[in-house]
Amino acid sequence: MPTELFEHLTKDGQLSGEIRKFTAPIMLVTEQGTCVLQGPEMHDPEALSQMRMPDYETCIEVPKSSIMALLEESSGPDHPRTA
Repeated sequence: MPTELFEHLTKDGQLSGEIRKFTAPIMLVTEQGTCVLQGPEMHDPEALSQMRMPDYETCIEVPKSSIMALLEESSGPDHPRTA
């Protein structure tokens, strides 16, 4: 997932979509700066029909609370895991 997509959180009332902690559900950060997230696979046919994804990709569900936790300041240094 491109990290720029987190900026859409400002449309949901957040001051920033800047990720401050690189912890679960983020599993790793690639050399290109994108994030690989982990979560249960989405099976909602209506939602999936609205998305355009390559056949080799899938959609996952990540709780809003998990994403919001990534925006909070960390008490210590976090080091992103790279691919």
